[in-house]
Amino acid sequence: MSDIVDSVEKIWDVIVIGGGPAGMMAAGRAAERGLSVLLLEKNDTLGKKLLITGGGRCNVTNAEFDTRTLLIKFKENGKYLFSAFSKWSVQESLDFFHIREMTTKIENEKRVFPVTDKSESVWKVLVEHMKKSGVEVLSNTEVAGLEHNGHHHEPHNDTHLTVVKLTSGKEIRAKSFVLATGGKSRPETGSTGDGFKWLADMGHTITEPMAVLVPVALKDEWTKKMQGITLQNIRLTLFQNEQKQSGAKENSASRRNNKILFTHFGISGPTVLNMSQDIGELLKYGEVVISLDLLPDLGHDKINTTLQELFTNENRKKLKNTLGTIIPSTMVPIVMELAGVDIDVTNSNITREARLKLIQVIKNVPMHVKELLGTDKAIVTSGGVSLDEVDFKTMQSRLFPNLYLVGDILDIDRPSGGYSLQLCWTTGFVAGDSV
Repeated sequence: MSDIVDSVEKIWDVIVIGGGPAGMMAAGRAAERGLSVLLLEKNDTLGKKLLITGGGRCNVTNAEFDTRTLLIKFKENGKYLFSAFSKWSVQESLDFFHIREMTTKIENEKRVFPVTDKSESVWKVLVEHMKKSGVEVLSNTEVAGLEHNGHHHEPHNDTHLTVVKLTSGKEIRAKSFVLATGGKSRPETGSTGDGFKWLADMGHTITEPMAVLVPVALKDEWTKKMQGITLQNIRLTLFQNEQKQSGAKENSASRRNNKILFTHFGISGPTVLNMSQDIGELLKYGEVVISLDLLPDLGHDKINTTLQELFTNENRKKLKNTLGTIIPSTMVPIVMELAGVDIDVTNSNITREARLKLIQVIKNVPMHVKELLGTDKAIVTSGGVSLDEVDFKTMQSRLFPNLYLVGDILDIDRPSGGYSLQLCWTTGFVAGDSV
């Protein structure tokens, strides 16, 4: 820990504002190169949001080692990222953690987690790396703004940042500055969008942040009975006005086979988070229904044949027991209720009409969207600094040559699955390497 008096009197080589993953990576790399580095963090501890990511397990990256394939996930923003990712890719990020004795494992959709299943493992590596490299950290230190030598917030060719002003009234000087203040998601962790305000005041173009990866609240009463239950290998499709929606974005997650988690308010989980932006877009135009297909790999005919065989072979059994062999047992009473079938009926008493109605519901359990949860529950917010105003070879601001912009401060949408942290590792390292 640094002392505030020393920090104020010294002119640092680099000041990093924000002690999240991108800030810690940038600070560690810059100090490793022999620069004097001061990291300012407004919370009492570093990496508050990092510790709660991935439900506290921390989805470190995505094990897609082909950079071109990986960058497709960043949609139209991928073209900006190529030079940064060619300097520091998924492989380099994993090497960084592995060399420091943090082992990882790969789960579905190539998501990478620490073997310990604990975010603290990732946090410890970063904190230790900064310590070894000689980064000075000032926590509980809130920044009020940045000053430059330009006039009236209008940068000119030789405009440089000069000073960080603290809310305490103190000023700290440096030759270069890295801004790693994050987006607006999970404000309780300190991501309150301060950096956006400072940059806008300095003449940078900012797209107003919106929640993108957010859980979905539902109207349907039956979903409350499912709280805490996860369904695997299902398919979700969005409907509006009874029309199937392909999704507002290309490669939309609308029909991806995956899993969902029922919560006290509705649904969450990777598939839902990745659809939330499309849902938000559709909600502007009216009601949105999410259709849940419990058996995406089987067509109506195949399910019909399977049910007929089961009803014949087990004609004395109750339907609710038989149905649990082909769909998740937790969904059986709900499917029967939605199909209007008596919960205690035996297989021998199922009419053709009831059987067809059951198939219809199995392939399409309707879930009516109430709303998206707000930025306070968002995993990621979109919006931030215009990418045209950043040089991605170095992460330098094109308006202020001694300012570097990293992590969530950049206007980059990405899906759930390790892509957000990989963006932090890459942009953080490149800034720390170039500053």
